[in-house]
Amino acid sequence: MGCNRNCGLLTGAIVGAVLAIFGGVLIPVGDNLIGKAIEKEAVIANGTTAYQNWIVPGSSVYREFWIFHVLNPSEVLDEGARPKLEQRGPYTYRVRYLPKVNITEDENGTISYMLPNVARFEPNMSVGTEDDNITCLNLAVVAAPALYPGTFMQILLNTWIKSSKSTMLQNRTVKEILWGYKDPFLDSIPISINPVLGVFYPYNGTTDGPYKVYTGTDDITKTAVIESYKNKRNLSYWEGHCDMVNGTDGASFPPFIKKNQVLRFFSSDICRSIYGVFQSKHNVKGITLYRFAVPREAFASPTEVGDNYCFCTDQVVSRNCTLGGVLDISACKAKRPVYISLPHFLHASDSILHDVEGLSPNEKEHETFLDIEPITGFTLRFAKRLQVNLLVKPAPKIAALSKVKSPYIFPVLWLNESAVIGDEKAEMFRNKVTNRVQLLNILQLALLIGGSVLFLAFMGSYFICRSKKLK
Repeated sequence: MGCNRNCGLLTGAIVGAVLAIFGGVLIPVGDNLIGKAIEKEAVIANGTTAYQNWIVPGSSVYREFWIFHVLNPSEVLDEGARPKLEQRGPYTYRVRYLPKVNITEDENGTISYMLPNVARFEPNMSVGTEDDNITCLNLAVVAAPALYPGTFMQILLNTWIKSSKSTMLQNRTVKEILWGYKDPFLDSIPISINPVLGVFYPYNGTTDGPYKVYTGTDDITKTAVIESYKNKRNLSYWEGHCDMVNGTDGASFPPFIKKNQVLRFFSSDICRSIYGVFQSKHNVKGITLYRFAVPREAFASPTEVGDNYCFCTDQVVSRNCTLGGVLDISACKAKRPVYISLPHFLHASDSILHDVEGLSPNEKEHETFLDIEPITGFTLRFAKRLQVNLLVKPAPKIAALSKVKSPYIFPVLWLNESAVIGDEKAEMFRNKVTNRVQLLNILQLALLIGGSVLFLAFMGSYFICRSKKLK
């Protein structure tokens, strides 16, 4: 009887040990199985989950615009006063809903494509109509001194600006500011130039690219990484490493993301590559995501972050490269004095913020972030926020700008391009990825813990019985 009991206890302990060992063995085996399954679905190849979401976004992408309205136009024009600004918006458009075009699979593990540009106004998601009037900066007049710095040319420009009755400020509709209008000053110049301009003109009906990215079939760690943009590895806008096209387009990254990674991505909107660092964990529709946000250091001055030296292009405006928070992208905007920043000059130097009135930078509303599912590398929620500004400079020979006292950055508008995975796509994602991974992890943990408990319980009982028998 005693033997049978002791044998039973030992057998239970052995079973528990086997279960615990099996659970432990399942951890690397299970991780390997998960890895293989994810690699199969994460590569950009016809028939994979990644390919389906790569061709066309899996959720609606919206671009909200807030346009800065000048509240004190007379003081700005007559006295050179600081502009008092009030943001108007959002004016919301649906974008990025057309599939990629001109898709070509290459033999070296890459795939090429073009991104179609299209924007459809969404009145139900907007505060007004595209016909709302805004008092804003005159794009053509302000850009004139940067495009034609010579005295003789500015005297000629002044004649045409006066004859067209143009000033430093103008009244335009939302639609005109965003997508284009015929400018009276440009239309009066007696040479053949296109008189139409707008912040995003031309946009609708155009394409961006070509992009060539790695599919991941040859090397999973390169999935979605850009091999070239417009058939080049460099942009020809900056010096040194700043000119390189790095990372992905932000829609996805190579799988198995770690918190200590720096995620690099390229944005043609700001004419440079940028990066995000881990900030926090979030749960969206039952899916755990890692939030990577663009840090303050990405737009810091070279005096604070030495690697940013090649983004400093104007010693005067930047005060010998000591100012941070704005990026001069005139090199990729046909020399027009366009500066990019985060909305409301978030993280910019105080002097830049205080050259205008009415801005209130707020990290929660104005930061750029990507929420990424770490196993697959898919971006399931994001908010790309940036502000478009123009440099306003004194120009004594141009009457419309003669009251400007010193150069300053004038905000035109800011935008928030955002998306979050839809309910249908989220359910599909949970079924194919999240639930499977969780189930396997639970099984591994249950076997490991359950087996260990059984082993300890049976071995404890066995030794108690043995000690009683010896007594």
